[in-house]
Amino acid sequence: MVTAPNDDLAALIRTIPDFPKPGIMFRDITTLLLDPAGFARSIERIVEGVDGPVDLVAGIEARGFIFAAPVAVALGAGVLLLRKDGKLPGATIAEDYALEYGTDRIAIHADAFAPGARVLLIDDLIATGGTARAAVRLLRKAAAQVTQAAFVIDLPELGGADSLRVEGIEVNALVAFAGH
Repeated sequence: MVTAPNDDLAALIRTIPDFPKPGIMFRDITTLLLDPAGFARSIERIVEGVDGPVDLVAGIEARGFIFAAPVAVALGAGVLLLRKDGKLPGATIAEDYALEYGTDRIAIHADAFAPGARVLLIDDLIATGGTARAAVRLLRKAAAQVTQAAFVIDLPELGGADSLRVEGIEVNALVAFAGH
């Protein structure tokens, strides 16, 4: 039997049917996080997929923070938190993005990094890519060099990873699940 390289990690991700609404197969990373060896392997494999040096690892609120910090430590980089609007105390720059019903906004401190910083974007999951594309726009608005993103889970049928690739982002995901 041939196995995919990250079948061991996929086996640690729980699927919860019909959450948050009927027809959705929710991919729950909390079971991966509860497994110390599996969590460590996920960090190691994200790091292995990084192309070249990075100055900052940008984690998207909130689950992206979980992966951004240990990846940054392994890469000798800083951690940049991409927060929901209104959560940061200093002067910020922000970017709006569409949700199923309405819009949302993510922000960073206006002085978070020097122009030209090489930034790796991280989140737990890429689905439609709306939040990740907004994060790339925000980082580029602040003059970051964003050329790569990493995710634990990709839902390829929803097209988010492909939409990032169109923006010139190299996308790495540890596991892919069919459906949404």
